[in-house]
Amino acid sequence: MKKIVYSLLIASLMLTGQSCSNMLDEKAISSVGGEYYDTSAGFEAGVRAAYASLRDYYGREIGTNLTVFGTDTFTMGADGSYKYMNRYTTEFNSNVDLLRDLWNNFYVAINTMNILIDKANAGQVSGLTDANKNLRIAELRFLRAHHYFILVQNWGPVALTLTGNLEAKKDFTRAPVKDVYAAITADLEAALTQLPTTTADYGRVTKGACEHLLARVYLTKATSEAAASDDYTKAATYAQNVIKNYTYSLLTDFASVYDQANQVNSEVIFAVQYTNDALTDIGPSSSNTGTIYNGNQTHLFFGNEYDVQAGMKRDLANGRPWKRYMPTNYMLNTVFNPADRTKDSRYKKTFKDTWYSNNPGTFTNVFDNSKTKVTFAAGDTAIFIPGMEWTQAQRAAKPYQVLVPSQYRPTLFPPLKKFFDPLRQDVTAEWGSRDWFVMRLAETYLILAEANLKLGKMQEATDAINVVRVRAAWAGQQEAMKIKASDLTMEFIMEERERELAGEMFRWYDLKRWGVLVERVKKYNPDIVNLQEYHNLRPIPQTQIDRTTGGVTAFPQNTGY
Repeated sequence: MKKIVYSLLIASLMLTGQSCSNMLDEKAISSVGGEYYDTSAGFEAGVRAAYASLRDYYGREIGTNLTVFGTDTFTMGADGSYKYMNRYTTEFNSNVDLLRDLWNNFYVAINTMNILIDKANAGQVSGLTDANKNLRIAELRFLRAHHYFILVQNWGPVALTLTGNLEAKKDFTRAPVKDVYAAITADLEAALTQLPTTTADYGRVTKGACEHLLARVYLTKATSEAAASDDYTKAATYAQNVIKNYTYSLLTDFASVYDQANQVNSEVIFAVQYTNDALTDIGPSSSNTGTIYNGNQTHLFFGNEYDVQAGMKRDLANGRPWKRYMPTNYMLNTVFNPADRTKDSRYKKTFKDTWYSNNPGTFTNVFDNSKTKVTFAAGDTAIFIPGMEWTQAQRAAKPYQVLVPSQYRPTLFPPLKKFFDPLRQDVTAEWGSRDWFVMRLAETYLILAEANLKLGKMQEATDAINVVRVRAAWAGQQEAMKIKASDLTMEFIMEERERELAGEMFRWYDLKRWGVLVERVKKYNPDIVNLQEYHNLRPIPQTQIDRTTGGVTAFPQNTGY
């Protein structure tokens, strides 16, 4: 599945388009007719196109802005035009292009999935065997469920359509959250019966991925308006199945999970594929006005301004820093408590702390106020971030620049390094080839721990979380990393999830699921301006309201926007 076709999506004709006029003209915007999918080759290409729609969210600024910004653990760095998404100002409204693009792209993909499922079930695809039909329908139902899960978490009631549209359609309403979750779980539970345990085509959905998503969905559903009394039990059961019934296993070293040379590893349950192949990483821009590169861009977002500091210039190893996301004090001092770093390896393996000079010479433009100039030979330490405060005398004794917490600022801070991509084509490249891990086994254990805590099964919950913690221990510290059942609280889980999953597009959803988004973000994010309870939902794109028959009456905006 490394080479996923991007261009074969059928236009949704209901919830897409760059303007209202596109819908009113009622013209198909896809160059691929629906009859193409009546052939087995066309049908297979359509399924691959459905997978490719995952790239519209994972590894993109759309997904990271919606999940990293505006949380308790990351705030805004120096650069970027979407700071209002972190601050929750009035600019975060129904005209935000990232929201519009996610909405449009996912509904285009959902309509493609619906058409393919309809054609396969109606026997309209020539040369398609029953076994392959059942398998591909299962994959499509998994992907459709995934997309609706993202949509319902962000927008609450959304348009719910489970049949394909080949003609323009504008009469839509917002289905209740309960109905959306019912469709999601029905799709996943039906898919589970037909999916394989393993696949020779890496990147396709398997039973393990389906059970993991079911666990995640039921854990989230349990605190939604669709909640049922058995949601936590189902979440725990599905998570336990993933752990016990398949061959997934945690890697022994936390850092090795993100080793770019070993991306296909035993911990990864499901990943979105990226490559260095321009044929698969180039596609149309969201405005249909040109070409963009569709590689994984997350390597851009978490870096600091190392490349203009004394002794340094931009290189592949350290990345092209766009300085989008800066960790909060809560992240650095509570989640990654300095007192725990001698036993827990994840601070050291999550954040970059050392830069070696690639631009030798003598410099007077130093940020470290303990010295007036520095001299570096190639390969000398140029910058060090100890992660704790040092006195001026301690810093002055070092021949390199020392960045301490009192000097952190939106241009200089400890950068998250797990997404760095030194395999890019050159130092200016915005597109990367690193896969995006949608699901990995460590998260499965954390889902199991949270579900069991909610069920009052404290020892089972503790056992699950200790598996993750023991893997994260420095050598010889495994026993010290274990916690007792009496230590396990929701606050502990809130912190443990971020120690393990920092930056992996979970935090905003986690805070919303726990019902603490407003409370914790106001408390820990220093740049918040206007966060209110209504921000637990995103604004419906105005283009969708405008192109729906009946407008805001038929398709109302979320409260507060």
